[in-house]
Amino acid sequence: MKWHPSSLGKLMTTPKSKGENLSQGAKTYIRQVAKQDFFGYRVELDNKYINKGKDQEQDSIDLLNAVRFTNYKKNDVRIEDEYLTGECDILIDDRVIDIKTSWNLETWPATPGEAHDNEYEWQGRAYLMLYEREIFELVFCMVTTKDEFLSQWEQIDLHRVDHIAPEKRITSVIYERDLEKEELIREKLIFANEYYAQYINQLNLKS
Repeated sequence: MKWHPSSLGKLMTTPKSKGENLSQGAKTYIRQVAKQDFFGYRVELDNKYINKGKDQEQDSIDLLNAVRFTNYKKNDVRIEDEYLTGECDILIDDRVIDIKTSWNLETWPATPGEAHDNEYEWQGRAYLMLYEREIFELVFCMVTTKDEFLSQWEQIDLHRVDHIAPEKRITSVIYERDLEKEELIREKLIFANEYYAQYINQLNLKS
């Protein structure tokens, strides 16, 4: 089993009992993934936050390029190793950049302190392993929300942000590569694969 970097935040949670290798939340997540693989279906997440993030990712990349005077392109190279498979957003010489398009000004982290997120950090560390880079940069962008994603109950001034200076609508957090944490990831993925295989075996043995 090869896990996507976005899975790491769920798999790396700390068990409550010292003798446990996986938390109960991690086990629940692994069973969900195994069940979907075994029966051949996928649960597609579909809400306004995800839809804006997917549809307006290029808007966020354009915003970042405008501020930094760069020409970052969306990465389309997927990398795999023994345990992971992933496709990062932006790949440059010294780093991996992950773009997060916020829903509105209220949900957008305005400072780096607000932007730190344990799940995203683990995701980024997985990308560093895959792409052999030294820096993971997590960038939260706030761009004007398209009308098609807005209901009549939305507070429009939280979504209309073009009047705000572009550099004020980007928040960046840097994580440097940590080989000790990467070893923890590998250990956790071994346990995750063992539990995944056990659950698949249970499903196969049902008569």
